[in-house]
Amino acid sequence: MNKTITDKLAVLPPQPGCYLMKDKNGTVIYVGKSKTLRNRVRSYFTGAHDRKTQRLVAEIVDFEYIVTSSEIEALILEMNLIKKYDPKYNILLKDDKTYPYLKITAEEQPRLLVTRKVKKDKGKYFGPYPNVIAARETKKLLDRLYPLRKCNTMPDRVCLYYHMHQCLGPCVYPVSQETNRNIVQNITTFLNGGHHQIKKDLQQRMQEASEELDFERAKELRDQIQHIESVMEQQKMTLTDQTDRDVFGFAYDKGWMCVQVFFIRQGKLIERDVSMFPFFDEPEETFLTFVGRFYLHQNHLMPKQVLVPIGTNVEGLQQLLDTDVAIPFRGRKKELVELARKNAKIAIKEKFSLIERDEDRTIKAVESLGEKLNIETPHRIEAFDNSNIQGTDPVSAMIVFTDGRPDKKEYRKYKVRDVKGPDDYDTMREVIRRRYKRVLQDNLPLPDLIVIDGGKGQMSAALEVLEDELGLDIPVCGLAKDDKHRTSELLYGTPPEVVNFDRNTQDFYLVQRIQDEVHRFAISFHRQLRGKSAIKSKLDDIPGVGEKRRRLLMRHFKSVPAIQEASVEEISKLGIPAPTAQVILNHLNNPQDEQEDEQE
Repeated sequence: MNKTITDKLAVLPPQPGCYLMKDKNGTVIYVGKSKTLRNRVRSYFTGAHDRKTQRLVAEIVDFEYIVTSSEIEALILEMNLIKKYDPKYNILLKDDKTYPYLKITAEEQPRLLVTRKVKKDKGKYFGPYPNVIAARETKKLLDRLYPLRKCNTMPDRVCLYYHMHQCLGPCVYPVSQETNRNIVQNITTFLNGGHHQIKKDLQQRMQEASEELDFERAKELRDQIQHIESVMEQQKMTLTDQTDRDVFGFAYDKGWMCVQVFFIRQGKLIERDVSMFPFFDEPEETFLTFVGRFYLHQNHLMPKQVLVPIGTNVEGLQQLLDTDVAIPFRGRKKELVELARKNAKIAIKEKFSLIERDEDRTIKAVESLGEKLNIETPHRIEAFDNSNIQGTDPVSAMIVFTDGRPDKKEYRKYKVRDVKGPDDYDTMREVIRRRYKRVLQDNLPLPDLIVIDGGKGQMSAALEVLEDELGLDIPVCGLAKDDKHRTSELLYGTPPEVVNFDRNTQDFYLVQRIQDEVHRFAISFHRQLRGKSAIKSKLDDIPGVGEKRRRLLMRHFKSVPAIQEASVEEISKLGIPAPTAQVILNHLNNPQDEQEDEQE
């Protein structure tokens, strides 16, 4: 802990406010709030923390704080600061999507629309719906049942909707306000829970059509009934008072919090929102911040009531949100909060179960592989594969797996320089030599295991360079494939012997993934190189020579040898600066060795 932080900690006030943690570049990396700044900020630099908090604290080199007169002011300020600075360690709530609504416009000839914006335009809004597909399907059903106009601008003649009996044709025929009011009232009743009566009417009409042997009409009515059931009756939880509510529950473990929100509309649970994020404050404070940002910064529609778990600062939230906030202690509402909490707890448990499964596939697989080979755990594995077609454009590729995961920024590509013809053994010698000379020269990390995509010959070639030329003692294993080009066996030792593997184990799957990945990388590089070689020109690699200058040079001199024999003055006459002309001649007449390796 540096002197700046130590001095500031000593004078922190015991008052509510916000604090801003900064890194070495002065960038705000975390914003928090507390009712007692002195205690909260000091807690970061004392005692034990989980890994995520340790990572945050390790980056802090300075902090600022702003005192407020109350905790609710600190909450509002915290949300504003997070929105302003977008700190990387804060809870991430960047998704600005809104849920779709159905709207009946207040026009003289009203329309039924799907919208994501709620405006004060005297229109009637219903929803929100779980997703835009559900809203559109509901609208499609209502369009079939109630013939409001569909067009944005009134045409001068009736359209197809009129002939389909889905519009009364107000563009041509007079439609009274009374008729429109009745249609709007029917749609309103439907969307406010009155669809049960409509479904009964449709069932009665379907029965009548069936008795009259009008089976096509009966089928249409049946489909409408099924659509009503699928759209309007998916929700299994209801409250009898028809009040719009949002129900919050949260759970936390190992520095992570999950918040689940149940959206109750017209007494029905229509959707839920799940958010999972790391947190660094007290759980109750983090939850309070989440709820505030959920409504004020994400523009979620404010319901008539918000239900929250026991322990929440109800007074502060009520003041912040300007709506009814309650903690239910019994009955159905309490069960809803408990269910939201239970779902959050399950989601947290699932997250860590997935992490454990991932560790089985990676870290534990690496440990098991080390045990099989009787070496230390190979945290860093480097694998090589060669690729050529009958000796043309020979290349090699190296990939790196770190703790069982591909580390693509460490991948390397090699153009084979010295080997002529399809000689896999000499190719392997050259590439291994170039790679580990560079590693020794630049003091790069050595691998714990080298994997050669090949058999005993390639392994021997690699070991010959490593041990005899470079004096390196690195375990080397080889991977052989069967006649279907699948990983069949792992070779290790001197002389190489087959290592017994159960094909259903994670360590075998790891070896298989390594072989597949290095083969893919080598093949893709070879294809890329073959494609470029067809149109490659020596002029392409010269700094300062783009497409325009390349064409100018070739148009004037006709060939690359002619350019090589030209003078700086002759090239300069084409409008190319003399320094660039000199670079061109130096590059063509004194070609440099190509760069040893390239990043992917």
